[in-house]
Amino acid sequence: MGKFLKSFWWLILAFLFGVIGLGFLTEQSDFYKILLFYCPMFLAYGWLIFFQKKELSSSDFFGLMSLAIGVRFILLFAFPFLSDDVFRFIWDGRLWQQGINPFNHLPTHFLEAGNEVNGLNISLFQQLNSPEYFTIYPPVNQLVFYVSTWLFPNSIWWSAFVMKCFLLASEIGTILLLPRVLKQYRVSTKNALIYILNPLIIIEVCGNLHFEGMMVFFLLLAVFLFQKRQINTSAIAFALSIASKLLPLIFLPFFINKIGFKKAFQYGVIVAVSLAFLYFPILNETFINNFSNSLNLYFQKFEFNASVYYFARWFGYQKVGWNMIAQIGPGLAILSFSTILFLAVFKTKKSDVLPAKWLWAIMVYLMLTTTVHPWYVSLPLFLCCFTNFRFPMIWSALICLTYINYSYGAYFENLWVVGFEYLVVFGFMFYEILQKPSYQIHYNRKNDTQ
Repeated sequence: MGKFLKSFWWLILAFLFGVIGLGFLTEQSDFYKILLFYCPMFLAYGWLIFFQKKELSSSDFFGLMSLAIGVRFILLFAFPFLSDDVFRFIWDGRLWQQGINPFNHLPTHFLEAGNEVNGLNISLFQQLNSPEYFTIYPPVNQLVFYVSTWLFPNSIWWSAFVMKCFLLASEIGTILLLPRVLKQYRVSTKNALIYILNPLIIIEVCGNLHFEGMMVFFLLLAVFLFQKRQINTSAIAFALSIASKLLPLIFLPFFINKIGFKKAFQYGVIVAVSLAFLYFPILNETFINNFSNSLNLYFQKFEFNASVYYFARWFGYQKVGWNMIAQIGPGLAILSFSTILFLAVFKTKKSDVLPAKWLWAIMVYLMLTTTVHPWYVSLPLFLCCFTNFRFPMIWSALICLTYINYSYGAYFENLWVVGFEYLVVFGFMFYEILQKPSYQIHYNRKNDTQ
């Protein structure tokens, strides 16, 4: 252990206090307990990133990486009490065990007489958070569900443990690879701490079983291979990222300006072929219909912690007197993807670096979408490591306030909290944009040119 960690041992205690409290002693409705454990953890993290100006020795950096892995390992043994998504994961996995494609039917189908499936009962059904919707989890996730329930067909706890092992492996891959990729860009390797020590990432990925951690790892691997000029293998890694979470799809158009249309087309073809291979076990006409319907419903029904959409919804109420999400949601989605395409073709000196351009693409998407769960901040937080923008860190601190919505007995969204969250986040973001000269970062242009 280096001098830094010996002097600031309280950092380790703050992280252990937060991880143990949030992982083992807190449930989704315990908002004030969440704050009690999250705040010291985040204050230690914020001090390390924002206020610690001294360069870290190699032993200190290694110690902090070990801390990042260690706290994630502890969370292997904590059931994800802050999220109920795990029950749908188990449901899908147990269907695969019976040779049934979970995309084919709604959960209620298996409660009907004659359609019963071993392991799917009313007790598990009542814990699903969206039983009236078809599953939307992509093939990499489904493979993890399958393996986890195959190993432990009768245990929810142990199946969740196996899923966490997959996510821990992904996170360890990110922890080890991110400093190397940052070094390729001639960015301080200390920037890796922004992601690997972030309390939100630690709790939501390895604690609450959200597959953004796997998506980030494969995306990072794609960037690493792309920098190594291994375009074909980079495209396969990119496809694996999409097959973990669909969001990286919005980044594909940015390759056109980066490597030219011909190479970008080749890259896209490899991504498409890889995705076809990954989706092949679940692909049929029923899947296409049900999955597309689920995506449509996502933009037309779901709403949580949105920003621009809530303003549009308010204007809709003033105009017609009811919630116009069925029109506003798809309209904002079209605006989002149109803006992202514009960013992809609009070339400036600063936007020559793919991770920096992707940061603004994902921010456009999150600002215009109808649903922003805490773990959605994983992607902008990861991408900001390649820049000098730090507003995603502020966002990762404030978005945990949305857990207050579950503390009222019946679910209720506190819009005062949402307003405060976005006022601070957007305020800090625009402040950083206005500080443009001091927020540019210097890259190794030689390594970044394909």
